[in-house]
Amino acid sequence: MSENVNMKKTQERSKKIRKGDKVLVIAGNSRGQQGTVLGFVGQRVIVEGVNMCKKHVKPSQNNPQGGLVEMERPMHISNVCPCDDAGKPLKLKVRTTEAGERELYYTQDGQSVVRRTLKRVKK
Repeated sequence: MSENVNMKKTQERSKKIRKGDKVLVIAGNSRGQQGTVLGFVGQRVIVEGVNMCKKHVKPSQNNPQGGLVEMERPMHISNVCPCDDAGKPLKLKVRTTEAGERELYYTQDGQSVVRRTLKRVKK
């Protein structure tokens, strides 16, 4: 028998997209919309104001009336890409500085702009 049957698959999250980043939807019904990342569910991402659906909710203490609630649904991470404040999609790259730090950057008008610093590389 195979020993790998009971092993869980490890899910890797994107290193280029994090909670709070501004992203642009590049595929699906919400194509062209942009919003802020609220969180992750496995390989899926929840974007604020994008991929909205309506859900029927029973009355509860938090919502005594019940009724319809509009909420964001997760979409696959491959359907979004990071963008700048103007809504232009970015192509992010990783480089190592002389100090040994890895940084995420993109080029704009011939100049490289650092998006954020990643983990320090051990020597």
